Parts: sequence; C-alpha cells; structure tokens
Amino acid sequence: MVTFGTLSQFAALAFSLLTMACLLLGVMRDDGRWVQAGRRCLVSVAACATLASIALGYLFLSNNFQVEYVASYSDRALPLFYKLTAFWAGQKGSLLFWAWVLSLFSALVVYNNRRDPDSRLTPYVYLVLGGTLSFFLFLLCVVSSPFDLLDFVPKDGQGLNPMLQNPGMVFHPPTLFLGYIGFTVPFAYAIAAMTTGTTDASWIKKTRAWNVLSWIFLTVGIILGGQWAYVELGWGGYWAWDPVENASFIPWLASTAFIHTAIIQERRGIMKVWNMALILLTFLLCIFGTYLVRSGVLQSVHDFGATGLGGYFLAFLAIATIGGVYLLAESYRQFKTPNALESYLSRESTFLFNNVILLALAFATLLGTVFPFLSEAITGNKVTVGQPFFNQVNTPLFLVLIAITGVCPLIGWRKASPENLRKNFLRPALFALAAAVVLFASGIRMSYALLSFTLCAFVAGTILQEFVLAVLSRKAVTGEASWTAAPRLLWRMRRRYGGHLVHLGLVLVVVGITGSSAFKLEAQGTLSKGESLAIGEYELKYENFRKYEKLNRTIYAATLGVFTDGARIGSLDAERRYYVNARQPTTEVSLRSTLKEDLYVTMPGISRNGDITLKVAVNPLLVWIWIGGGLMVLGGILAIIPKRRRETP
Repeated sequence: MVTFGTLSQFAALAFSLLTMACLLLGVMRDDGRWVQAGRRCLVSVAACATLASIALGYLFLSNNFQVEYVASYSDRALPLFYKLTAFWAGQKGSLLFWAWVLSLFSALVVYNNRRDPDSRLTPYVYLVLGGTLSFFLFLLCVVSSPFDLLDFVPKDGQGLNPMLQNPGMVFHPPTLFLGYIGFTVPFAYAIAAMTTGTTDASWIKKTRAWNVLSWIFLTVGIILGGQWAYVELGWGGYWAWDPVENASFIPWLASTAFIHTAIIQERRGIMKVWNMALILLTFLLCIFGTYLVRSGVLQSVHDFGATGLGGYFLAFLAIATIGGVYLLAESYRQFKTPNALESYLSRESTFLFNNVILLALAFATLLGTVFPFLSEAITGNKVTVGQPFFNQVNTPLFLVLIAITGVCPLIGWRKASPENLRKNFLRPALFALAAAVVLFASGIRMSYALLSFTLCAFVAGTILQEFVLAVLSRKAVTGEASWTAAPRLLWRMRRRYGGHLVHLGLVLVVVGITGSSAFKLEAQGTLSKGESLAIGEYELKYENFRKYEKLNRTIYAATLGVFTDGARIGSLDAERRYYVNARQPTTEVSLRSTLKEDLYVTMPGISRNGDITLKVAVNPLLVWIWIGGGLMVLGGILAIIPKRRRETP
C-alpha cells in the first residue's frame, strides 16, 4: 500500500503537469481539442489524489508503523476515531489533504462548466488550478512525502498529541483547509478575467458560491478553533492572538471585504479593480498563512515547527504576487470605472468604509503577527507583540465596524435623502438609546462595554426594523398572516436575509466577547476534601476523588459540588489525564455553561495527600460567541442556496 500511495502521488503530479501542457497548447494554438484534453487530465488528478489519500488512511488503520508519518501520529491504543483524523495531524498529511481537496474542487469546477466548454475563461481557470496543484503535489512527491519509510519497524507509534485528541480538533483543521483551498477557485477566475480582458461581473457570478462557501468554512474553522482552545488548553480564554490564529483570521477579514464589494460590482458594475485586488489579496493571505504554519519563523502552539517547506511557500507566494500584480496593472485601464460613487450618503460608500475598516484590521493583525520576525531581521532582537497591542488597536476598529454594520441597511443605493435618513435611523437609534439607559441603570459603567453593547443594540434594531417592515409590506400585498409572510419572505429573499443573519450572528459574537472580557472573574486555591472555594455567586466543594482507566488514558478526577446561595445546583469533575506514550499529563476543563455565564474549572495540581489545586473562572455571556458563530454560518448557508428559475425575485 505504501508503493501504491507513492505511485498515486506521482501519477497525480504527472497529470497536473500534463494539464498545464495541454492547456498551454490549446490556448496558444486556439485548439479546443487540447483544452478538452487538459480538462480530462485535471479530473484525472482528482482520481489519483483520492487513491493516494485512501492509501494513507489504510496505513493508519492497519498500524503500519514502518511509515514514518504513521509512527509519528498514531499508536495501537489510539481510538479509531482519532486514527482517521490523524491523517491531517502533521504537515505531510495536511499537504496531501490540501492537494486532494483542491483536486476535487478542480474536478467540480470542470463539471460545473460542462455546459459552457467554449468559454474564454475556462482554459485559464484550469491552468491556474493545475499550476497550484502542481506546486502542492511537487512538495508531496519530492520534498515531504507522507509515505516515507523508516529503516526499522517500531513496535508501536509515538501516538497523537493529547491536545489533538479532542472532537474540536477533528473538524477544526479540515474546515480551515477547506476555506483556504476554496479561495483558489475565485483566484483562478480573477486571473482568467484579467488575462482575457473580461471586464463584466461574469467571473464574480460564477464564483459567488465559492466565495461564500469558502468564507463559511473559514468561519467554522475559526469558531471551532476558538472553542477547542477554550475547552482544551485550560487557560480560560478562546483567542490569544496567536500567530496561527491570526493566520486564519487575516484572510477571513479580506474575504469578508471582498464579499461585500462583490455585491456592488454585480449591482452597479463598479469597483472592478478593487474587487480584483481583494480576491488576489485573499488568496495570497491564505498562502501566507500556510507559510507561517510550516516555516517555523514564528512560535505557536498550533504550528508544525520548522518543516523545511517555508522557502518553497515563500517562492510560490512571490510568484503568485508578482504575477497577480502584473496582470492587475496591465488590465487596470480596462477595469477602471469612472465616477464610481455618486454620493457619500449611499450604501455603496458604507460598503467602501466597511472595506477600509476590515482591511485596517487585517493590516494591524498582520503587522502584529510578523513584527517579531521583522524586528529580528532588522535589529537582531526578536520583539514579541502581545495581546495588549492587538486589543488596543483592533478593539476601536471593531466598534467602528459594528456601527457601519448597523448604518449600511438604513442608507439607500446611489444617494440617500435627508428625509429617508431621518425616517430610517429614528427607531434603531431610539432602541439603542433605550438599551444604553437600561444597561447604565443596571450597573454597567465601563465605557468600552457600555459602548459595545449599545452599538450591538443599534445593529439588532436595524435588522429587526428592516425585517418587520418587509413582513408588513408583504402582508399588505398578499393578505398573508404574519407567521406565513415571515418565513416566505425569508426564503424568497434568502440572499438578503442570509446576510442579515450573518450580521446578527456577528452582534451576538461581539456581545459574548464583550461580556467575557469586561466582566470575567477568576479565583485559585488548594483544597482538601470537604473544603470549598468561592467565586462570584458560586461555591465549589471538594467532595470526592477517583482514578480510573478509559481507552488510551488514565484519569484522575475530583468531584466538585456546585452551590449557589447554599443550594446545590450540580457537580463538576475536574480531571488530569495521563495518555499512553505522552510524557506530560493534560489538564482537562470542566465546564458548566448557561446563557448567562460559564463556570470554568481546571485542576492544574494534585498532591500526594489528595489535596487539589483549582483554577476557576466565571465568563459572562461567553456562550453567545458560539451561538453567534453558528448563526453566522447559518446565514451564509441560507445566502448561497440557489434560486429556482421559476422563482420571481
């Protein structure tokens, strides 16, 4: 199976190179037969990459520890569930996963274009996809193959990192990869549009689903990554502005900006150059994030360390950047549209301001991420930028972004009149003012938290007003009842209201971030049996201690009774786990989560006499981060569900 997997990889590389050769001949000779041959070779890459992936999965399931990659990330005691997901636990397997998914996406692009085989764009789209595939398959075949063998056969493998033996890490990496990989398709269409001089929005329409779907995957990956950090790392937080966290967040910001202004190009036919630049930037940031993870230049709990691949990714990034900028400069006059904005009081201008803030966030985050590397290169001393920098710079920008999110739906296209502005702003502004008064009266005095909650109320009021007025309008026209008109309106205008759901989800995320950061409580103490630790309105009583075996780990668990106002409301088990083949124990998080707050408990220490050390936190409103993230994903899915042809707009 090792030989089969290796040959499948090389066959995939051969077909990807053949794809490029056939397409180049087809374009140069204007011969559709060569283009057709290139399409078939591109599909063949997907078949070969699938076979290579199946081979690697089989090697994990069969415990073939002579394969260096299998021995490094699996062992005999590892549960089957995690053996399958160890596929992408290391950089070699993740590279194969990347190439495999990109090949499947490329085959899907070929399938979607089956009814339009003579399009001017498609040969160049396939050429870019084939070139990107060739790069990743070259790395797999020549530099970093997951099928490399050891000189001996170990009795057992080293096992999977205990921190990765968590359901969140099963889904977090592949969803991030799906987001990264998906943006290759819009990038390919943008390159094709610039190469052929296609100045209309056809390439954006063809890639709209890819744009939003990739954004959805990236959003899911970021949310799952934050949830994994929260429940697994044990430090009580969910986001530390870690370099690898930032590596996924930066392209998310750029892609969000692109999705907004792509709407303007579709609707008004303007901002063509801007959109080209944004999709190029999004793809380049995805590759740059991959470079950060695999180069070893920055230290992170998430990265793969120094893998020797950093130079290759840097070279690929340089080629893609130079090529993209050159094409953008060459096609600038063709795509430039005069008189882009008719008025600053228009929805187009709010979209542009939204882009400016999103890109400012991306730049600030990128600067803080690479600053240690830059400082070492310039001065010889590595200066680390910590959370205070990111919080101080990005928090005001996020608050401005929330404000723009509320303002945008209230302003009409082209030019808004003062009368319309007064009419549209009145209700949401009064709603936000009333929320601010209630919050102040309830004891919230911290200016940042009060402003954040007030802006969130303003955005929620804007969305609520827009939907209620639309439902009332539909009722007046159709005579339907409210409970009938509302879901039908939501379904008929799912692209519009899918976007509103995304914005509402963002509001909930900001509410969760604000509450958990501004009003967090922490306590720590060492307890003997029968003793208690108080925090906020909670009291934790150390009741019992036990040791037991489960799967591939030994668990030491302390049972804690949870009391409020002297009444028992439940119990929590704080755990320390010792995994097979792991040198260090892990501290597991015990969590009691409600819509109001999370009670967060870890047990970092156990003494020989049975005393335990507890670290406890109360994180208000934190669960709304996960709820809001889910709502953002739901809104994105709703927005890309295609309309049936018989449906009227």
